[in-house]
Amino acid sequence: MSESNMDSPPPSVGWIGTGRMGAAMAARLAKAGVPLTVWNRTQAKTRPLAELGCAVAAGIPELRRLDVVFTMVATPDDLEQVLLGPSGLLSDTDHTPGIVVDSSTVSVESSAAIRQECERRGVAFLAAPVSGNPRVVEAGDLSMVVSGPADTYSRVEPLLTHIARSSTYVGDGDVARLVKICHNLMLGVVTQAMAEITVLAERGGVSRAAFLDFLNNSVMGSVFTRYKTPAFVNLDYTPTFTPVLLRKDFDLGLAAGRTHDVPMPVTAVTAELVQSSVSSGRVDEDFAILLDLQAASSGLHLEPEGVVVDDGLSAADEVVPS
Repeated sequence: MSESNMDSPPPSVGWIGTGRMGAAMAARLAKAGVPLTVWNRTQAKTRPLAELGCAVAAGIPELRRLDVVFTMVATPDDLEQVLLGPSGLLSDTDHTPGIVVDSSTVSVESSAAIRQECERRGVAFLAAPVSGNPRVVEAGDLSMVVSGPADTYSRVEPLLTHIARSSTYVGDGDVARLVKICHNLMLGVVTQAMAEITVLAERGGVSRAAFLDFLNNSVMGSVFTRYKTPAFVNLDYTPTFTPVLLRKDFDLGLAAGRTHDVPMPVTAVTAELVQSSVSSGRVDEDFAILLDLQAASSGLHLEPEGVVVDDGLSAADEVVPS
């Protein structure tokens, strides 16, 4: 698949894990014309991909002879099960795929353990966590960070260009996992800072829509602040990433800080506020509820503003219901 092998046949590709995120990513491969075989524990979730022409495997063993298999599952235990369980992808050492590309969010330690098992079976392993959610994937704005053998990355890079707007190779081993954890720490810290300044502006008599419009068009605005603006303005906390998942990443990040002797005072304070959002019981909403918590601690009751807001991913053509 490198430039020198452009005349070689396309690789056979499989996908394990077609939840909301995995399905959106796999769909981009399918729409790009990549022949794809998919498997999910709940087979009904593979239906939209079957409609795009993907083959649906009855079991993981059907994927063992493929060249490249992507995995996108919820937890380290799930990843271990689909790869190393009794009917896992790597449980038959006589028939294994050439490359496993994992985009699940797992710790550096879990990733290293999986990598070791892959290498023991002669399977190349890439850690490839992503930044984004299904809407970001569909808009073609996903970012991916990858680590593992450089030659393996070169071989699968053409596939990654179909899935993500950018894929950044950061080195050997499992350093991509640390990069993703660092990314998610910033996600929480920026959201908390955004909540504090938005509440301050509203307490001073400025609407959230007006303040965030100014912020997003200033040098301090970003793709992320614009993306979170509809939630902040209209209090639509449809989950893209829950407080529980964010808390997990803060735990991993603070542990990494201790491992590498890096003081992280701002992260530590934000971790406590993320914990407060979990303790509030609103664990099934988006972590943007940090705004509500900040408002409550400031004696401010928020109401949806009912303003048309562009999230930067698609044209805003309707008001978010209040």
